Amino acid sequence: MSDELEQHTGEVEPEVEEQDPQVEARRAAAMSFVRRLGDPVLKSRATPVDTFDHALRAQVARMGGLMNDALGVGLAAPQIGISQRLLVYRVGQDAPLIALVNPAIEWSSDEEEIFEEGCLSIPGITVDVERPIHVRVLAQDETGAERRIEASGLEARVIQHELDHLDGVLILDRTTKEQRKAAMRALREAEEQRQAA
Repeated sequence: MSDELEQHTGEVEPEVEEQDPQVEARRAAAMSFVRRLGDPVLKSRATPVDTFDHALRAQVARMGGLMNDALGVGLAAPQIGISQRLLVYRVGQDAPLIALVNPAIEWSSDEEEIFEEGCLSIPGITVDVERPIHVRVLAQDETGAERRIEASGLEARVIQHELDHLDGVLILDRTTKEQRKAAMRALREAEEQRQAA
C-alpha cells in the first residue's frame, strides 16, 4: 500500500505536485522491484515461513526499505516475487515497522466500511473496497515469537490488504465489476500512452 491521505488506504499513489527529485528517484528504484498486475506470483497463495533466521530478518529490513522508498504503508513478500507468508507495514511516519509472519485473521468485526484503496502492484489505479473496520490478527514476528495485533481503521485495512496478497487476492478482486472494468480500461490506456511515447 502507498501513502495518500489518511482516508485513502492501501498502496495508494501519493498525490504530490512537485516531488523532490531524490525521493522520486528512490521511489522509481524501489518500484522496479515490485511485481505488477499480470505476474503469476500475485495470484498464487504464498507458502508458510518455517525458518526464522538472519536471512528472514534481513528480508524484513529490505522489504521495509523498499516500502518506504516506494512511499507505501504496506508490502507483502509476493509483491517482490517471494512466495512467503510475510508482510510488513508502517501506519504513520514515526510508527515502527511491523512484520507479520504467517498471519491469520482470528476475528473481524461485522461492521464494515468502504474506502478507496490503491496498490503498488497496480500503480495509478484506485478502487473502492469494503472491509471490516476492526480485526484481530495472530502471527509471528521475524524472530518467530507470537504476535497478536488488534487493529482498527487504517491499520486494520492495511493488514487486510497485505494479507490478501498472501492469498493471491488483489484489490480488483474485491471491488465492483464496474470499477474493475474501468480500472482495466485505465491500465490499457496508460500502457498505450507509454508505448506511444
